[in-house]
Amino acid sequence: MEVLTNTTNRTSAELIDLEHRYNAHNYHPLPVVLDRGEGVFVWDVEGKRYYDFLSAYSAVNQGHCHPRIIQALVEQAHKLTLTSRAFHNSQLGIYAEFITHYFGYDRVLPMNTGVEAVETAVKLARRWGYRIKGVPDGQAKVIVVDGNFHGRTLLAISASTDPSSRRAFGPYLSGFITVPYDDIDALEQALQDPHVVGFLVEPIQGEAGVNVPSDDYLPRAFQLCQQHQVLFIADEVQTGVARTGRLLCCDHFGIKPDLLILGKALSGGVVPASAVLSSDKVMLTLRPGEHGSTFGGNPLACAVAMEALRVVEDESLASNAEYLGQIFRARMEALYQKRPDLIKGVRGKGLLNAVLINDAETSETAWNICLAMAENGLLAKPTHGNIIRFAPPLVMTEEQMNECCSIIEDVFTRFEK
Repeated sequence: MEVLTNTTNRTSAELIDLEHRYNAHNYHPLPVVLDRGEGVFVWDVEGKRYYDFLSAYSAVNQGHCHPRIIQALVEQAHKLTLTSRAFHNSQLGIYAEFITHYFGYDRVLPMNTGVEAVETAVKLARRWGYRIKGVPDGQAKVIVVDGNFHGRTLLAISASTDPSSRRAFGPYLSGFITVPYDDIDALEQALQDPHVVGFLVEPIQGEAGVNVPSDDYLPRAFQLCQQHQVLFIADEVQTGVARTGRLLCCDHFGIKPDLLILGKALSGGVVPASAVLSSDKVMLTLRPGEHGSTFGGNPLACAVAMEALRVVEDESLASNAEYLGQIFRARMEALYQKRPDLIKGVRGKGLLNAVLINDAETSETAWNICLAMAENGLLAKPTHGNIIRFAPPLVMTEEQMNECCSIIEDVFTRFEK
């Protein structure tokens, strides 16, 4: 078998062809091959610079290759990267104290990816239901909502209503009750089942198109969960770590989840790191050997995550996201007034926003708009066919935001279906 050894000086077209030839076809990326990143910018292999308005699906809130986070990575990588949990390591205890104090919880269970953290939270809720609530063994149920996106493992797609995620992957896991999103009456009815142990919800549905619920939905849902002795489980993998203008999206609504799920920007997009945070009462239902991960809590991820969270606080990224988000939505609303034939709405919080394209989900309009924006130096991508999500790194300046809005406005103004 011939192995190609020349990996430098490949063109974008050549590199895309290699991916298409040898990689699984499980993504449909824009035809841009990125090679370098710094702050809010990325460069392709030909050297063209772009504003990044996706932030690796909100994993790079602190900006690409933040020097403080990279320094923490390098320093720890020179000392120790992995021990497994067969032994203690010098970073895990420090990290556990740091992150629990940072978010205000008793304990943390560290994992690697967002979907692992989701599965961990569901397992914890079930275990709590059997050990504390008294649900009969094997009967625990978790309420989920239409349009959710919690990942693509078998558990996640079993809880999903997205045909593209679910189709031809069954049989699915049982134990989920699905209700409409932002429908408090449907949730209240589902909570009548005494075997329900948890309500798993994204405070804002990112992958579904930045669906923002009514202001009273999450507070009322939280109150109902307390009344029915059900754990409120917030999936903040995409909305957390300052993305929506608060440290957590739940902070907008004045609620503290019983189980908090974090990932993505927890490490600034530098290494895989996720976490579930909860109380002693929930977390200590787990005993040694009942759940784990070889890489979960590794010293490299611990060191990186601590510095990534310090950057969020030191650089006031939540307040910056809140401020710049208001500027973005105001300018997009004005653009909507000019192009109602092309835009049918704008929504979001902080720097998690979406522009809804006035066309069918099956149309190519949103995709072609994103291609045009890429030509003009700004990267974004459609979700659900006719919704363009805009989520730049939170280190963006007001000047940069206004420049980006001008690029977007110019593309939309000139665009013809």
